[in-house]
Amino acid sequence: MLKTKFKNKTAVFFGLLLLGLLVSIRLFENEIFYDPFLLYFKGEFSTHPLPIYNPIKLFFSLAFRFYLNSMLSLALIYLVFKDFKIVKFSTFLFIVFGSILMIAFFFALKFFGEEEKMTLFYIRRFIIQPIFLIVFIPAFYYQSRLKTN
Repeated sequence: MLKTKFKNKTAVFFGLLLLGLLVSIRLFENEIFYDPFLLYFKGEFSTHPLPIYNPIKLFFSLAFRFYLNSMLSLALIYLVFKDFKIVKFSTFLFIVFGSILMIAFFFALKFFGEEEKMTLFYIRRFIIQPIFLIVFIPAFYYQSRLKTN
């Protein structure tokens, strides 16, 4: 019984630590990442032109942020489910969705930038926020409940 309580406390501690790291990425985004769209999308962007940006620097910054969020999300998924099959599948989904989103963001930026600001806003939101974690955990939980019933 003591081992079970210790395991639960350890899991809760690491879960809170991982969530804290995700929050830290958000809190220190201005200092850690190059993203001229951070301030742009916080203001009234519908009437202003897109900011000047370095596409290569922006790509690597967004990719790095997505990678950090994905690694922390995968660790949380493992912590919750303790199943490497789910982690492997999640990894595959993160790679596929991340690639699609990055391509879509730069395609929209290059070809539709000024006309489709809201599209850029939402694609970028999926890249920089751990939204897939919010979707995957309930989905995998529901799937695991279906298997046990």
